[in-house]
Amino acid sequence: MSLSAYMILAFGAGLAGFVQGLSGFAFGLVAMSVWAWVIDPKLAAPLAVSGALTGQIVAALTVRRGYDLRRLAPFVLGGLAGIPLGVTLLPWLDIDLFKVMLGTLLVVWCPAMLVAKDGPRLTVGGRLADSLVGLGGGLLSGLGGFTGTLPTLWCTLRGYEREVQRAVIQNFNLAMLLVTMLTYLGTGLVTPTMLPAFAVVLPAMLVPTFLGTRAYVGLGETTFRKLVLGLLTASGIALLASALPKVL
Repeated sequence: MSLSAYMILAFGAGLAGFVQGLSGFAFGLVAMSVWAWVIDPKLAAPLAVSGALTGQIVAALTVRRGYDLRRLAPFVLGGLAGIPLGVTLLPWLDIDLFKVMLGTLLVVWCPAMLVAKDGPRLTVGGRLADSLVGLGGGLLSGLGGFTGTLPTLWCTLRGYEREVQRAVIQNFNLAMLLVTMLTYLGTGLVTPTMLPAFAVVLPAMLVPTFLGTRAYVGLGETTFRKLVLGLLTASGIALLASALPKVL
């Protein structure tokens, strides 16, 4: 890998770390949107998972949030079922087509929620719906650390307050990313040739992640909701920009 590629890796890690520290999710989305131009998806996925996991550990230590086990359990149980599916699909996945599908979902749905005066509040489905969303989050985690995308969107649709949403997403992401990383290691998806890239990504994202967690403390409810939906929209645009030309 060239020096310029390592610099892009470091930049993507730092940017993704700050966003994750601020919002509680999106490391994989932000990092992949930068890294997609320079590295193979089979390398990007383990890097995104390791970076996101490290960021969640930093957030857990600096922005501590309790959790409601009854509320969290369906997400986690569904996610644990989804991770093996994602890991199994990863070697066979058309990564560009996947990015187009996910990017389209984010670009169409999130701006609609953003411009709505009062966001929709879904109360149907109960714990079963939460577990299905967790299943999707786990599957996306196995595919490359996109763990929090669907649960974050779902928590916004549920109308959870900022602190409740942060607690669900932070604890869900931490559990899913830990299991995903262990699965990557156990199945041989992480190889010794990847170590130089890990040595660049992990230090590069530590300070930005901490700065993001500090910025989060000053956010109000409305600002946080707009930030989350704006980041999801921007991530969708970035995914489409990197993948749509290849698909077409």
